[in-house]
Amino acid sequence: MFYTNVTRIKHFFIIGFPGLSPEYYGPVSALLFVLFLAIVVGNIFILVFVKCERSLHKPTYLIFCHLALTDLAFGIVTLPKIISKYWFDYSIISFYGCFAQMYFVHFLGATHSFILMVMALDRFTAICTPLRYAATFTNTTVSVLCGISWLMPISWMVGIVLDALTLPFCNSNIIVQCYCDHIAITALGCENVREVQVVAFGLAMLSLLLPLGFIIFSYFVIIIAVVRMSSSEGRMRTLSTCTPQLLITCLYYMPRCFVYLANNVGFTFSVPVRIVVVMLYSLLPAAVNPIIYCFKTKDIKENLKKKFYRKKINFIMKTG
Repeated sequence: MFYTNVTRIKHFFIIGFPGLSPEYYGPVSALLFVLFLAIVVGNIFILVFVKCERSLHKPTYLIFCHLALTDLAFGIVTLPKIISKYWFDYSIISFYGCFAQMYFVHFLGATHSFILMVMALDRFTAICTPLRYAATFTNTTVSVLCGISWLMPISWMVGIVLDALTLPFCNSNIIVQCYCDHIAITALGCENVREVQVVAFGLAMLSLLLPLGFIIFSYFVIIIAVVRMSSSEGRMRTLSTCTPQLLITCLYYMPRCFVYLANNVGFTFSVPVRIVVVMLYSLLPAAVNPIIYCFKTKDIKENLKKKFYRKKINFIMKTG
């Protein structure tokens, strides 16, 4: 039932977590659904809140909105299919539907990475050249830089998908993953798999390591600038402005770098563990980031407190 030849393949089967007992399908689907709701509600809340609060129409918060949009889109692209697999026992995804999902998975990942680089540039400019920050890093500048971050990966991601589509697929059409990604799909090819994977890996490293290199450099310079400050209070205040950005960046890059390094030094994960790790580092940050925006960003936290107290006072007045 799961096997086909190169001329007849019309769909793939999403396996999800291999070896998972059917008795756990309900709890797993419920957990994934809660994660999906957290991603959707949390990121839409950030987008709407920043849009409605004119005091938050600043470069830093516009960047947060772009990050929230990539997180929201990634959750919508990946989670509904795997939830339906465990909720309704429906594992089928069409051949071209799988390639479309693969495109958006890698496109959104690359876009998120470049927007993190824009966020590091924002902090670098604000701390290292504070007198020029307001003039150079405007909302228009952020919109242009984030727009480029969205546009850049489009062309090469299309190329990666078209390159993978040239592969002949034979025998298995089982995707041993929770969603369609490049490795899972191309592993099912019969010929020229290595060449296709090497090109895609090179572009993936470009979209991962180029922003990461700039981020590391910028925060290294920021740390030097902070250490040189004479006031300890000023150092703490400056570092606190970087806390949300550092947390968001670490959540995105550290698990990925760990997995890539582990693979390169010969430490391999079992298939079920690898899938769980990939799901955690792909989707957990998307659910956690809105919490970081709200509780680790001074302006957003203060605006939320004002709204809460205002509603509390109005409620007391109405009931009193």
